[in-house]
Amino acid sequence: MNNYFSSDFTIGILGGGQLGKMLLYETRKYDIRTHVLDPNPQAPCKISCNKFTEGSLMDYETVYNFGKQVDVLTFEIEAVNVEALETLEKEGKTVYPSAQTLRKIQNKGVQKEFYESNGIPTAQFKRYETKQLLTEAIVRKEHSFPFVWKSCEGGYDGKGVSVIRDDEDLIPLPEVSCIAEEMIPFKNELAVIVVRNPKGDVKTYPVVEMEFHPEANQVEYVICPARIEKTIADKARAVAKKVSKSFEHVGILAVELFQTHNDEILVNEVAPRPHNSGHFSIEGSFTNQFEQHLRAILNLTLGSTKSKVGSVMVNLVGEEGYTGQVYYENIENIMSLNGVTPHIYGKRETRPFRKMGHVTIIDEDINEARRVAEKVKQKIKVISK
Repeated sequence: MNNYFSSDFTIGILGGGQLGKMLLYETRKYDIRTHVLDPNPQAPCKISCNKFTEGSLMDYETVYNFGKQVDVLTFEIEAVNVEALETLEKEGKTVYPSAQTLRKIQNKGVQKEFYESNGIPTAQFKRYETKQLLTEAIVRKEHSFPFVWKSCEGGYDGKGVSVIRDDEDLIPLPEVSCIAEEMIPFKNELAVIVVRNPKGDVKTYPVVEMEFHPEANQVEYVICPARIEKTIADKARAVAKKVSKSFEHVGILAVELFQTHNDEILVNEVAPRPHNSGHFSIEGSFTNQFEQHLRAILNLTLGSTKSKVGSVMVNLVGEEGYTGQVYYENIENIMSLNGVTPHIYGKRETRPFRKMGHVTIIDEDINEARRVAEKVKQKIKVISK
């Protein structure tokens, strides 16, 4: 086994945002050397890594040269140059998740077709290379309103996703390749975090339930365990395991799911990295998702995915109408509540709906945690000075 601890062995992380910063809590815990690449000179990761490089994640040469300097390469964002990862792999560099896994996930059209060919349940869809082709298909009545439009590349946190209710809604859509997806009337939006190492050991975390903000299309609360029947939870974990096996990913894979009104489980989409729906694990689980990602990419024994307590996570996003130097109003008030832990991501500038942090609320009783979460949500406001 490599000596990862207190040595010159180096993990390279593509992306220096909050997910990277939380991964660095764990590399610090184990004294594992890290090198981070990000275009933002003020990236949240900058304070915690051993070496920081400012540069584009989409530029072939930048990613390739960065990768040459590290022993294992991972990423905290999907928008990275895959060709550079492929070259590094050909030259013998360890990249987890692999370039091949990322290729199948990076483009939403390719991702959906992958589910179809691997017998993974998902909403019906059609892929279009241009907006023009989508419009023609609508004229031919191949889609009925409403349906969900998703751009094939570059969408996240509600961006690149629109509900199309009539012809008017088509007008503002950008000229990009896209998918038109059947709109699923669902009972619950669920997610399962799966971890897999190169040896093929796989574990799933308990199913979480997501409550969304009605306007921003961003998650407001993540509740663990989900308030669903055991049979549904078992089914969701089984589907997530099948997805993991099909992608042969290494590391953390977040699998977002719909529970339909007749209790089918459909895969919405996946992310091959630590994910917002797994943040509850920092306070709530025996092994949090970030430590688990590290264990997986280093081919170490996977930790327990069991929960210590019930947990609810609240996203802290910038309030509408505020832009500029961030100020967390009433943060000390929420810290006086039992079981409340705020996580501040280190972004100095706030803007409407920008993810600035999250708060975890833990309690033996999940319903009590959810009540406290409501109080937290009402009290703390992310505004500008």
